[in-house]
Amino acid sequence: MGTRKLAAGAHILLAAVHLYWATGATWPAADERSLSLAVLGREVSFGPAVVLPLAALHLLLAFAVLRSGRSSLARLVVAGLVAGLTARAALGLVWAFGDTSTAFYWLNLLLYTPACLALLTIDVGLIRARRTRLEEFAA
Repeated sequence: MGTRKLAAGAHILLAAVHLYWATGATWPAADERSLSLAVLGREVSFGPAVVLPLAALHLLLAFAVLRSGRSSLARLVVAGLVAGLTARAALGLVWAFGDTSTAFYWLNLLLYTPACLALLTIDVGLIRARRTRLEEFAA
């Protein structure tokens, strides 16, 4: 259960950060443009219409991770999360060969991609653990 709580906690933290940004705050950047460039590597809106659905998504993912040991629908959501994290981690590795002078480059290299890989490892483990328990039960 510890890894479930860790993964769910990461999503709850991400939801809280997105809710914070929905208030118009831009920490840890000075302004929305700087925040966008640091977080995404390009200029996009961090307005409530963008970040509130992302906060809701992270809360849904946290709930699915916590329920993945007991619900096939939650396991399906976690499998989708694994697919998304795999894609993001792969892109993060590609972006590691980008412009080294940007904040996004270093945040991607040292924070975003390693965090995606860690969550991916945990989520794959959650799916495999459930499968292993089912196989033991069937034997």
